[in-house]
Amino acid sequence: MRQKIEGIRNVAIIAHVDHGKTTLVDELLKQSGVFREGQEVAERVMDSGDLERERGITILSKNTAVTYRGTKINIIDTPGHADFGGEVERVLKMVNGVILVVDAFEGPMPQTRFVLRKAMELKLPVVVCINKIDRPEARLEEVKEEVLELFLELDADDSQLDCPFVYASAKAGTATLDPQVPGVGMEPLFETILAHIPAPEGDPQAGTQILISTIDYNEYVGRIGVGKVDNGVIRTGQEVIICNHHEPDKAVRVKVSKLYEFDGLEKVEVKEASVGSIAAISGISDLHIGDTLCSPDAVLPIPFQKISEPTIAMQFMVNDSPLAGREGKYVTSRHLRDRLFRELNTDVSLRVEETDTTECFKVSGRGELHLSVLIENMRREGYEFAVSKAEVLYHTDENGRRTEPMELCYIDVPSEFSGAVIEKLGQRKGELRNMSSLSGGASTRLEFSIPARGLIGYRGEFLTDTKGNGVLNTVYDGYAPYKGDIQYRKQGSLIAFEAGEAVTYGLFNAQERGALFIGPGEKVYAGMVVGQTGRSEDIEVNVCKKKQLTNTRSSGADEALRLTPPKILSLEQALDFIETDELLEVTPKHLRIRKKILDSTLRKRAAQRK
Repeated sequence: MRQKIEGIRNVAIIAHVDHGKTTLVDELLKQSGVFREGQEVAERVMDSGDLERERGITILSKNTAVTYRGTKINIIDTPGHADFGGEVERVLKMVNGVILVVDAFEGPMPQTRFVLRKAMELKLPVVVCINKIDRPEARLEEVKEEVLELFLELDADDSQLDCPFVYASAKAGTATLDPQVPGVGMEPLFETILAHIPAPEGDPQAGTQILISTIDYNEYVGRIGVGKVDNGVIRTGQEVIICNHHEPDKAVRVKVSKLYEFDGLEKVEVKEASVGSIAAISGISDLHIGDTLCSPDAVLPIPFQKISEPTIAMQFMVNDSPLAGREGKYVTSRHLRDRLFRELNTDVSLRVEETDTTECFKVSGRGELHLSVLIENMRREGYEFAVSKAEVLYHTDENGRRTEPMELCYIDVPSEFSGAVIEKLGQRKGELRNMSSLSGGASTRLEFSIPARGLIGYRGEFLTDTKGNGVLNTVYDGYAPYKGDIQYRKQGSLIAFEAGEAVTYGLFNAQERGALFIGPGEKVYAGMVVGQTGRSEDIEVNVCKKKQLTNTRSSGADEALRLTPPKILSLEQALDFIETDELLEVTPKHLRIRKKILDSTLRKRAAQRK
């Protein structure tokens, strides 16, 4: 018989990127006594990955647990970026309610809508936490109204519309139910969780049933499956059957070797986990996200929602440039294949397909950031490879028309830059849907519907056009009929004419043609892109050219040649910059842009044939 397990609450924290989820979790951990007195605690302690710390974003969902007044609260911190929406979708199956965090100034943003829709579809109760109430420009009443409007748009039922509002400053570690009364600690939020997030339900006497929602990996114990125990009890040493709702024939008998539960930031080994508990299971090598572990006498897989399809793809290939193999530890197609297929174990939104050649793989993901994080992680692990320009994945509808993925794009910019943004996005087939003023007219919020390919390579231009003051957010908006051709880059490339080492004299002559990406002493090869021209066509330059020495001196000949500092591209900027006939060579130490065809004559012939 199903019953409520009162001593447990399972809750996910969802929000748009930068609205303060991870900081809020920090405070819940601190105020529940997880850390001992005087213990040094890093800021944003849940963002444990190097990339997460550097970029200030959450990439992977993470589990933690706190105990408040005798009730164990399992908390899942989720990513707020649209590219990692797959992480949010799958963990919602583990929880019985969500805390929706909304910025007290920005209000609901595109990703707020995306994650809230997923929670609504699963009929999960919502606690709204309006965060950053100490911001000088906070607009609490308006934001509350905007949240309720969003609930109505998403067809919330009466119980969801009747959700409680908590006002918090995660940075200050305070929360209150009345914005006029200053908060002291996080107790109001803890109390609201206990009162409004229902306890998990299940039948402790039934056969074991646990849906795996997350896969962790540890080089000592291998794969670790994390999921909520829906029914029965799971014990160390127990024999279970792996089955899957989408694969009816799957039935693998395995043994649970170790079992863990979460306590603070630690995994604590336990002998058994019962209904409602979020458990981590190790020792099962053939475990995947969406699998159900069942008792052999009651094999009943739990349905797992289909993760949204990828919208963008890149070719990952073995690096075959003249400088290949000098810096990377893993350079062969076998290394590349193993690493990409290993990523599928933990990333449900990713697709990897083999191509006609063994040296190239088609990798599809949810956006440029999704794939760039994978590229950055791989280069840090010592991989060396090349990637092509990102391309969107087209579909064909029932009428035979070509369709493409669309994005809703929300832009907040100082009003004087709005004209430039509207013009640029109009050229990229963007359609202005809405325009409103913020902060008394000082800023403008623009809402566009734009093809996903129209945003490829735009972010760098956007920061330049708005002098770094603009904020751009996007969210996937389904497929729509093809909108027509887009011209991406209006400037050509400066291409190295010969192999060698770049010298000051050669660079000084080359910089008259455009902006350089390299400085003196850099190794180059014929066909490598060393800069960007001011014109639309590519230009070949000889950056290795040395000054011919003569025995005649002219006045001023000994004056130092002044070089403009090179424009060093980040990974995202390089991925934005490359054209369809170019590749990005990725090594642990360098990012080099090159033409697909290195030989100048063959390149010209190929261009004539098009």
